[in-house]
Amino acid sequence: MNAVVIKEVGPRDGLQNEKENIPTAIKAEFIAALRKSGLKYIEITSFVRADRIAQLADATELVALLKERGLWDHPESYSALVPNRRGLDQALEAGLQEIAVFTAASDAFTQKNTNCTIEESLQRIAEIMSVAIPAGVRVRGYISTVVECPYIGKIKPEQVRSVALPLLEMGVYEISLGETIGVAVPDEIAALLDCLLEDIPAHRLAGHYHDTRGTALLNVFRSLQYGLTTFDSSAGGLGGCPYAPGAAGNLATEALVYALERSGYRTGVSLPDLREATGKVQGFVSRPLQMI
Repeated sequence: MNAVVIKEVGPRDGLQNEKENIPTAIKAEFIAALRKSGLKYIEITSFVRADRIAQLADATELVALLKERGLWDHPESYSALVPNRRGLDQALEAGLQEIAVFTAASDAFTQKNTNCTIEESLQRIAEIMSVAIPAGVRVRGYISTVVECPYIGKIKPEQVRSVALPLLEMGVYEISLGETIGVAVPDEIAALLDCLLEDIPAHRLAGHYHDTRGTALLNVFRSLQYGLTTFDSSAGGLGGCPYAPGAAGNLATEALVYALERSGYRTGVSLPDLREATGKVQGFVSRPLQMI
């Protein structure tokens, strides 16, 4: 069977979009249970200002608690998002061996979310890379709005490529393609990959497809045909889409594991254990999670 790598983003991308603040101890239990399910790559938090994302204000405390509970025996399993040099310094002090950086394929989106242009965001990332790479830290890159931007509409694949190539040149080991508002259909993903794969090998790309219109799994399977074997998802479908009120947002890891395993792919993830992990946070959010 062909192996597929699932990168779990629920503790970060998922929880930061939930209205409720989850207690740090519950987050640690959630992460421990995700590890037990067989997930080997978990994005646990983001080192951001507390006034920007209150749900993740406990990043340093969370890492300390994971260490205290003996859950830091495989630190290479964990990553954290960092928005700037200050966030990087905090992540390094905490002992992270992998971080993620982010930008977008739309200036309107970066202006709205990080108050800078794409070019300015790449300059910030370059500053982060200049410290992280010599320190031996692996860096993953996110590009948001790879198909459509909520502010300006459709994005040309060539625009995504113009952002992806500088990131790779800086030293990111992988680029996660963020279909941020979850409107893409497989033919649009195919057009994007047709463009990107001219210059970028498939193993350097990952799919991060939101499920607002119920097309995320279709986009995953089209990407598999193009040779992509890494995908992001969020346990229980944690997290919403702030630009599409009431939308599902993140692809549920349970749905991804089920569909892949039934189709003959190997994920290494136990669906019953994954459901148990999602149950750790179900009582702390105000909507039912997708524990299929």
